Amino acid sequence: MTEVKKLISLVGRNTKCYFKDKLTFFMSLITPLILLVLFVTFLRNVYIQSFESAFPEGFTVDKKIVDGIAGAWLMSSILSVSSVTVAFCSNLVMVEDKINSSVNDFRASPIKPTTVSLAYFVSNFFVTFAVMMCVMFIGHIYLAAVGWYITAGNFFMIIVDCICGILFGTLLAGIVESFVSSQGGLSAVATLVSSMYGFICGAYMPISSFSKGLQNVLGCLPGTYSVGIMRNHYMGGYLTALSDAGVSDEAIAAIKDGFDANITVFGNQIPLWAMYTILLGACAVLLAMFIAVIILKNKKK
Repeated sequence: MTEVKKLISLVGRNTKCYFKDKLTFFMSLITPLILLVLFVTFLRNVYIQSFESAFPEGFTVDKKIVDGIAGAWLMSSILSVSSVTVAFCSNLVMVEDKINSSVNDFRASPIKPTTVSLAYFVSNFFVTFAVMMCVMFIGHIYLAAVGWYITAGNFFMIIVDCICGILFGTLLAGIVESFVSSQGGLSAVATLVSSMYGFICGAYMPISSFSKGLQNVLGCLPGTYSVGIMRNHYMGGYLTALSDAGVSDEAIAAIKDGFDANITVFGNQIPLWAMYTILLGACAVLLAMFIAVIILKNKKK
């Protein structure tokens, strides 16, 4: 059996192990779904009022546009955060194999250690992507109900943005959790990432609401640009609809600045192509680190 066939078999095995426990899959969904429920029940009006504050006094637009753009902003937050937090949680199979010593069976078999490590990464990517698509499906049902203005082009780019974010998240999870060998350690890391990541990447609160110094610091983190590209494509159709409804360019620019569709670092606005460059550049660096970790850990064994 070639290494490619071995890789495919291991990826299938790891993916099946994850989805075999329905509760584990549900737990991966629970955090993004809780955020969606909290928005609909408690925070929806706050976001709507924030968007309406950018309009001239007395100016009104179709309620579907305002409700929709608030929901689209939330979906960009949920998906960009979940691409990392879910990746850390769904890497459970790798840690469990260490705990129950299944990984030792792989080492005793004619499978290269690099193939085993790569299989965990690829499986984690597919699992995280599946969870993200479920979350997106549920969120888009909500957007379709309140106001759908996402174009086909933007929808395609949202999928691309998810893939970029998941690549970043799975590489980061693969590096960090390669040093975790207990269920308690996995839970601690997953909890820490879930509680902190949304704030430091500007998903839960717009970076524009922070101090200039903190904005510049967060602007140096690649996760910020995962959020930024998602914001642009989720909000793009709604901003066009606002422009068609008569909202001034100044008001639309204020919305983009205030809700992180535009990201400014050290006084310079970062264009969309540069956001992709920074995020994918960070993925390239993480990939090099991931390969280095695999090689170093295998040399010690």
